Amino acid sequence: MFDRERPSFEESNNVTVKRCFFAYEFAADYVKGKDTADVGCADGYGSQYLASFSKSTIGVDYSEATIADARKKHAAKTNLSFISGNVPPLPLESESLDVVTAFQFIEHIHHRPEFMKEVKRVLRPGGVFLCTTPNNKMSIARNPFHVHEYNFNEMRSEAAAIFDKIELWGVQGNNKVNQYYAENAAWAKKILRWDPLGLHKIIPASWLVAPYNFLTTIMRRNLKEQNTETTSIQTSDFFLTQEDLDHTWDICLVARK
Repeated sequence: MFDRERPSFEESNNVTVKRCFFAYEFAADYVKGKDTADVGCADGYGSQYLASFSKSTIGVDYSEATIADARKKHAAKTNLSFISGNVPPLPLESESLDVVTAFQFIEHIHHRPEFMKEVKRVLRPGGVFLCTTPNNKMSIARNPFHVHEYNFNEMRSEAAAIFDKIELWGVQGNNKVNQYYAENAAWAKKILRWDPLGLHKIIPASWLVAPYNFLTTIMRRNLKEQNTETTSIQTSDFFLTQEDLDHTWDICLVARK
């Protein structure tokens, strides 16, 4: 099924793709020569990148159809495999991995602390968990695909209760990125004028999926025409910082067992 939470590589979606892929580039040094898993891998576009550096990579996604497509698409990567399963639990052996990545995934599930405990279970001693997720304080409207969006204090509290050592960073953008998102926010606020009571925050998420997909598609296509930088933005236009975290786009967690 088409939705705006799956990889979509048309030009109008370039900024979102580059923002997501920035995390995989960040992870490259961590996975070199390691046994790894990429949870919430979708069609494996990021998993196959990690497999270029890792000893082995396992992509995990809830959709068997998506996993079947990923297996065909990335069959040439002999150190890359895929497995389907609803998470948690993780369909992986205890202490079998050195690194687990979960980029733009944890906000989609109900049992988030349980997921982190499962990550710790499958990591070997000294293993690393790399996680990115949207910063709730920068969200303007409800995303119907997100069960819960974190702020930094929430992530710090939950992760520190499970892992032995954690670091938190913010994913920030340069002026080109931030101008794009300023225009994105202005577009979203125009739509929200039609919902002065904030009903989109309380109605069932399933009611919002179709209009969210439609409006997001229109918005990004309009922004592409309005902002000439849209298609030129690259992963290099994003960076990690520990300054002014509440105004960064994503939370980046580095946790160690």
